[in-house]
Amino acid sequence: MERIALQKLIEWNNNKRKKPLIVWGARQVGKTYLIQELFAKEYYKNSYLYIDCKKEDEIREFCSQTANAEKIIEYISLRKGFQINEKTLLIFDEVQECPNIISSLKYFCQDFREIPVIATGSMVRIKLQRETHKKGVRNTDKFLFPVGKINQITIYPMTFDEFLMNSNKMLYNAIKTAYENKQPLDTQIHALALDQVYKYLLVGGMPEAVEAYIDEHNLLESREILKVLYDNYLADMELYQASQESILRSRVLFQNIYKELNKESKNFSPGLIEENSRTRDYATSIQWLTLAHIVNQSFQLREHITMPLIQDNESNFRLFLGDIGMFSYQSGINAASFISNERENTLSGIFFENFVANELVAKEHHLFYWRGRTSCELEFIVESNNKLYPIDVKKGRGTLNSLEKFSNHNKFEFAIKVSKNNYGYNPDQKLLTVPFYFMPFIAKDLADGTITI
Repeated sequence: MERIALQKLIEWNNNKRKKPLIVWGARQVGKTYLIQELFAKEYYKNSYLYIDCKKEDEIREFCSQTANAEKIIEYISLRKGFQINEKTLLIFDEVQECPNIISSLKYFCQDFREIPVIATGSMVRIKLQRETHKKGVRNTDKFLFPVGKINQITIYPMTFDEFLMNSNKMLYNAIKTAYENKQPLDTQIHALALDQVYKYLLVGGMPEAVEAYIDEHNLLESREILKVLYDNYLADMELYQASQESILRSRVLFQNIYKELNKESKNFSPGLIEENSRTRDYATSIQWLTLAHIVNQSFQLREHITMPLIQDNESNFRLFLGDIGMFSYQSGINAASFISNERENTLSGIFFENFVANELVAKEHHLFYWRGRTSCELEFIVESNNKLYPIDVKKGRGTLNSLEKFSNHNKFEFAIKVSKNNYGYNPDQKLLTVPFYFMPFIAKDLADGTITI
């Protein structure tokens, strides 16, 4: 399957000053497939070595004893019978099983920069954090992250445009062309594109679930795969957390994201999970889930906004699941709701908010939302080129009361309403209306500072 992140690997590879690369990301989002199948086999063919640190015990044990890049290169070369040089791509997968490899990247960068190296794995940040903060270990023996000696990218679940370019390339091209030309789609094609959005809300972006849908056009099979992945995420919490209390709290927090968002305020409320509990009781669990890229956190902004956008330590916040398919699965809503004629009445607006949140995060945006003194709010606030872009997410037409109150306190370039409505711009209201299927392109242009009307 095609992945947009492949371009980032190509750009890294073409950079004459490239450093060892760490590829972050949650489990099962397609990191290994991207690195090995799409990148290494195409751009290095028979000149790459793939090391699975979970399976290859001898290499893992050797690397855990030394960060000396020269020794690591010599050992792997002899063990594999493969001469490693500047034309060899070294891939270290599952490096959470051997954090010392991350330490060695400093010396790969200093002494063997000509050799391209990629390290990846799930829960790596979690394992590194624990290594860095071990108790009872001398500071000189603690893990040191190779700051300034690496390049980094993060892989996310497949975004809607990736889902579409793999499932219906012609429709993807039609949508992309319409967006680039700033034109609405014809009514029938618009309806067809929205239909794909609803299917994406159900399937999500986990590659295995997407592949099952594409190969068999079987939404129920994708749903079964999501159930297994969901359970695997819960199991991971036992493997990579320090205490039984933190395991239990992380699990119950993860399992209640939909419930938290489905209430009126949508803000995180610890009392909804455990009576008389406080937000700080869940601080470690929230940090764990966000570091693992399982959950995305959005921070509240109030009244007048200053730039750059910075979270207020005392502010409220919201949590979104990193994959919209898992969010739909967690909601417990029947799968038929996403393809029925009554879906617009059945699905609440939070499905679309979680969808937009994930599209923004995938383009490296930090999440913020705005709430006025009354009940008015805007679901997302994005800063691009030192300009504000409020984003209002509506599953239907909705009103503009919140935008009017926001404009009393803040200057903004123009507002963006994301909904099921077709493309259009109202200059009097400074309001750009875009359909849900344009969201990946909007998010990218905001990230690149190239958004126009």
